[in-house]
Amino acid sequence: MDEHESNTGLDTPNTFEITRRTVIETGTTALLLTTLPRAAFASGPVEGNEPSPPPLNVELRINGRPHSLALDPRTTLLDALREHLALTGSKKGCDHGQCGACTVLIEGRRINSCLTLAVMHDAQSVTTIEGLAQGENLHPLQTAFVEHDGFQCGYCTSGQICSAIGMLAESQSGMPSYVTEDLTKSAAELTEVEIRERMSGNICRCAAYPNIVEAIKQAARTPT
Repeated sequence: MDEHESNTGLDTPNTFEITRRTVIETGTTALLLTTLPRAAFASGPVEGNEPSPPPLNVELRINGRPHSLALDPRTTLLDALREHLALTGSKKGCDHGQCGACTVLIEGRRINSCLTLAVMHDAQSVTTIEGLAQGENLHPLQTAFVEHDGFQCGYCTSGQICSAIGMLAESQSGMPSYVTEDLTKSAAELTEVEIRERMSGNICRCAAYPNIVEAIKQAARTPT
């Protein structure tokens, strides 16, 4: 072998080629290893999911009717309504309490049912959109939403109506909002600004807000 051949390293068995892909893969692996928490290395392999907790008996009075349910304690009120009682009027929108589509009334108070567990409301009264009408007679807010076309796709409508009922009760009891100017009054005047602020937790992706506000104004003047 001459000097030229020995310097080229063509016959060296340990020769390897460093490519751009090798550098990227190696760097990514090193980054992951340095950022993983120490507990990730200490913990052993996962041998299986933890067993589910035993079901709990929950007594709920929903729309005036008693219901006895055996539920996983992690079940949200929304899932209990939809999956166990087939009350699908309350919608699962964001499942994070940000859109208001799942709003129901618990003891007359509005609440996002996706953020609360069913077992937390044992023996309490729950009202959903299905329980507002009296036979063929719609609730005044339902009538107002129809008359003012307060919905388009309708997905958020049940939450909007339940939230509006709770909001009107809050206003009548004297509860102020962030935009209430005179706190000495027994109840704030339900101006458009007041209504929009109090209903800000309910999102309408179809942007039917002007019609929703008009519907609420009408219902506020109608005795229930």
